[in-house]
Amino acid sequence: MQKSFLIVFILIVTNTANLAAKSSPWDIADKIVAELNPVTFPDKTYNIADFGAVADGRMPCKGAFDKAITQCSDQGGGRIIVPAGTYYMNGPLVFKSNVNIHLEDGAILNFSSNQEDYLPAVITRWEGTELFNYSPLIYAYHVQNIALTGKGTINGNGSKKFSAWADNQNIDKEILRRMGRENLPIYRRIFGEGFRLRPGFIEPYGCVNVRIEGITIKDSPFWVIHPIFCNNVIVRDVTVDSHNRNNDGCDPESCSNVLIEGCTFSTGDDAIAIKSGRDNDAWRIGQPTENVVIRNCTFWSKINGVCIGSEISGGVRNVFIENISILKSSNAIYFKSNLDRGGYIENIYVRNIQADSVRTALVRVEPNYKGERSGFHPTLFNKITVENVTCGQTNECAISMAGFPELPIRNITLKNITVDKAVSDYRLEHGENIIFENVRVNGEKLPEKPEAKKIKKLRVL
Repeated sequence: MQKSFLIVFILIVTNTANLAAKSSPWDIADKIVAELNPVTFPDKTYNIADFGAVADGRMPCKGAFDKAITQCSDQGGGRIIVPAGTYYMNGPLVFKSNVNIHLEDGAILNFSSNQEDYLPAVITRWEGTELFNYSPLIYAYHVQNIALTGKGTINGNGSKKFSAWADNQNIDKEILRRMGRENLPIYRRIFGEGFRLRPGFIEPYGCVNVRIEGITIKDSPFWVIHPIFCNNVIVRDVTVDSHNRNNDGCDPESCSNVLIEGCTFSTGDDAIAIKSGRDNDAWRIGQPTENVVIRNCTFWSKINGVCIGSEISGGVRNVFIENISILKSSNAIYFKSNLDRGGYIENIYVRNIQADSVRTALVRVEPNYKGERSGFHPTLFNKITVENVTCGQTNECAISMAGFPELPIRNITLKNITVDKAVSDYRLEHGENIIFENVRVNGEKLPEKPEAKKIKKLRVL
């Protein structure tokens, strides 16, 4: 009897060990994708021309889109067809539930550059702080099952007027951030008319089941694709060609279950920036960004390729990034926060990245990025794995990672990393369980357990 029990026990332990050996964190990524809602619609179509839209580039078309969206939603949902031609959007495109706006090849939505067209102000977040501001050019508020699809183009015309606001926004930005620090009620944070905080381009806010697929996006006023408080977001086969300041490609903020795949982003700022809110606003709500898969994309960015931060006070966890080509960036893979933020960045897995020319660092962990220094709230950086990465050249440092004595960065593994040419090999300050496995810089293999090492301060971007 005892012998039989021992055999059974050994078999159970062996099978458990085998299952554990076969499991991988990337199985979680597969599960996230498999469980996403593909966001489908009733087989019913509406043609935007039937609602009075004229594709001559001059006739105002917002009214026609409003009518089509309302009728489509009220009748249970479906697809609104936008045929080839140029449609002048004299105000925001506002989604309602169960609507797919489908831009056929050759269709262009050309958005107004007049700020008055984006009033009244709507609730949103601006660099992580909540407020009422000019409406995003494409907006959705607490709706479900929406999509923007097709082979057409949306042009924000941000360079005509809004882009210049960046030169005069600092006073307004400080007013907003002070409101956030002081926990002023949101209904008293009224911006928009008379202020110069640029509107975002595509912002679903508090939505469930969002799909953006196939379209081309140009000339955004501010952040390009910015889902906020959303669940089940798919961004697939999207091209972004937008080079104004702060033109991040896609910034999921306080969102869950996000897939970004097959995209080509050429941007004036970060290609990807994962966020979860700034300081008090994010701590009050406590909604992280989690369960994010980014794969099979090509990025060219003026600032960073794949970034997490810096507005991450709600936390970021369970992020999987793979098969990415970064043609040009400042930092290719960048995790950043500062002493205002708190929060955490953990359970991050990155693999199969090809970077060409990097101006600052290939992999960078920065806990002291610029902030207001309103207190000592360091961010937890924990359980980050980056593997199978190649880079042609970095102009400053191959790898830069730092924590604080009070809160070191922890459990970070870099595996199979090759940087052909770099000015400095690595920087490491205040880290615990930092592993370099087959990491080579300038042809030299770095130590598996690197010692602390300082270099000159890197550029802040």
